[in-house]
Amino acid sequence: MDVNEFDFDLPEELIAQTPLATRTNSRLLVVDKKTKAISDRMFPDLIEELSPGDCLVLNDTKVMPARLLGEKVETKAVIELLLLKQLEGDCWETLVKPAKRVKVGTELSFGDGKLKAICTAVQPQGGRVFQFHYSGVFYELLEELGTMPLPPYIKERLEDADRYQTVYAKQIGSAAAPTAGLHFSEQLLSEMEAKGVKIVYITLHVGLGTFRPVSASSVEDHQMHAEYYQVTEEAAHTLASARENGGNIIAVGTTSARTLETIYSDHGAFVAASGWTSIFIYPGYRYQAIDGLLTNFHLPKSTLVMLVSALIGKEALMDAYAHAIKKRYRFFSFGDAMFIRP
Repeated sequence: MDVNEFDFDLPEELIAQTPLATRTNSRLLVVDKKTKAISDRMFPDLIEELSPGDCLVLNDTKVMPARLLGEKVETKAVIELLLLKQLEGDCWETLVKPAKRVKVGTELSFGDGKLKAICTAVQPQGGRVFQFHYSGVFYELLEELGTMPLPPYIKERLEDADRYQTVYAKQIGSAAAPTAGLHFSEQLLSEMEAKGVKIVYITLHVGLGTFRPVSASSVEDHQMHAEYYQVTEEAAHTLASARENGGNIIAVGTTSARTLETIYSDHGAFVAASGWTSIFIYPGYRYQAIDGLLTNFHLPKSTLVMLVSALIGKEALMDAYAHAIKKRYRFFSFGDAMFIRP
């Protein structure tokens, strides 16, 4: 399958640069999974699309202030570091700019030496592994020295860092936000629960794969990077109960979808589990865990476009995206949402 099959032309002005003043003011494109019918709605209308007994699955990961600006101890050259994944102890997988200036043994300093790091391994495409050295609590130093790692297509300054966090973010460890969840307010979630919709929280820490484009020409040749996930006993029980009682399992975001599909692929049921997943979902994949999906509009030729295509079909997805472009929907992290109705 050619990666170019998932390409489309997107006017640059449709790439949302800032979040809306109110989270729930986003538009909502609804696509029926069976009939492929498309309708234009507003995000709060999602509550009308859900029924009592349905299960809404949210990723409660919290984005780290993972972008660090420091300097090489030896030359004082400015280096930007993006923390992606904690490997072991104080050893982290990172992306570095400019990467050519950083080799094994390079020492970096942040905040006048409050935090130091030594490169221990070189990886492809700007990847580096660093061992950090510091006094105190690592995440407190990150709060002091780091900034929010916004995607490269966002050029505007983010005035309120909390707007790149969901209102239910809890488990710190992500290098990027699970952006489908940015549209929810606490009030809307409460209204959904009052209707009888079950709210379930799971965790997947978004990592390297989010920042890496598909470089292979064939979809099947692309390799996903592993990301850490966790599903608790309580979450697994609620999911299993909803399925047994005929409720739909609705994943909020591709991260929730990948976590649930990993669990179901490995165990054939909703069970408590944690570990690393590198599941790659593209057309031809048969979904087992989820019935519907709430997601944002994604980058051309991305693994996320492929994941959504696997749920409704590539032609239906491209039709939906063409409609969204024609109707001037906002795209990517701070953009509008799409709901694939079961």
